[in-house]
Amino acid sequence: MKIGFVGLGIMGKPMAKNLIKKGYSLTVYDLNAEAVADVVQAGAVQGSSPKAVAIESDVIITMLPNNAIVKTVMLGEDGIIHGAKAGTIVVDMSSISPVVAKEAADALAVQGISMLDAPVSGGEPKAIDGTLSIMAGGDEAAFQRVLPVLSCMGKDVVRVGPSGSGSTAKLANQIIVNVNIAAVSEALVLAAKAGIDLEKMYQAIRGGLAGSTVLDAKVPMMLERNFKAGGRVDINLKDLTNVMETAEAFEVPLPLTEHVRHVFETLRDDGKQALDHAGIVQYYEKLANVEVGKTTR
Repeated sequence: MKIGFVGLGIMGKPMAKNLIKKGYSLTVYDLNAEAVADVVQAGAVQGSSPKAVAIESDVIITMLPNNAIVKTVMLGEDGIIHGAKAGTIVVDMSSISPVVAKEAADALAVQGISMLDAPVSGGEPKAIDGTLSIMAGGDEAAFQRVLPVLSCMGKDVVRVGPSGSGSTAKLANQIIVNVNIAAVSEALVLAAKAGIDLEKMYQAIRGGLAGSTVLDAKVPMMLERNFKAGGRVDINLKDLTNVMETAEAFEVPLPLTEHVRHVFETLRDDGKQALDHAGIVQYYEKLANVEVGKTTR
């Protein structure tokens, strides 16, 4: 099975490398020449465009930043739709709107091309070690055909339902993750202002009901003042904007999510768009005039 891979960013590059390690033949494309060169050195072949990648591939994986880029890569002048043959499966692993996912799937289906929307959760560390959570929407037969491929990149790979379901599940995931990080940030800022030992507080609460993957992933980063992005502020802002647009379409009020989206907007406007979303803590630190860190007592 020949695989195409378009989008070699923070997540896409290690995902592509994991497929190469598992013995798959990859043709790759990205606007970032350095990222392409890195993956080519690992054993991939460079394609000149998404269309060129599609011509060489049985399965095409995309991992892209936003709705507009996904639509261009899928359906644009040099897009996948113009190179993929009937029977090809496209797996979009980007975090996009379920509306856009369905539009792309419908357009590709006219040409006999199946598409799964299969976004991921777990950030860069799990992309590197191949243990991402993958939530897929689309045809069951197409899903089963690419399941061995997806299993090279993810530990928990679940078909949620028909087209658009994977993207909807990812929106729900992003609500839980980002609101949770905001809650963790508020708690640390309160404790810092009170002057208690934050490391000991973290150890005291992590085994109880407050314990979570988010707590264990983000508290150490906040205490170390390590905001190197695994999940960038601007990308998560994009995701929460997709959440709110989808919620509006379904007439679902999401006040907590809307507040956290505002926090991300404020961080972006302060020039912190490239920080990891653990950087949410800086918003609350500014309000309280305190800094969370290991030296806090």
